[in-house]
Amino acid sequence: MPSLFDQTAPKKATNLSVNSDLLAKSRALKINLSATLERALEAELAAAQAEVWKRENAAAIRAYNDFVEENGCFGDEYRAF
Repeated sequence: MPSLFDQTAPKKATNLSVNSDLLAKSRALKINLSATLERALEAELAAAQAEVWKRENAAAIRAYNDFVEENGCFGDEYRAF
């Protein structure tokens, strides 16, 4: 499965505003903020790209579902369940 982004791209410093209590508690537990943010952003990116894919392919999905409703699934006659 291809990666959502270039894993080899260089890191870039950035400034963020974070709830101070959340930040303090995270630091106290030695949570890696950069790694945590990257994982969260990757999850958000995946979800957003999935939504884009669904919108772009909505007509094909609808056509396939209509076909299955009319004709059944391929291989239905061989299904044992």
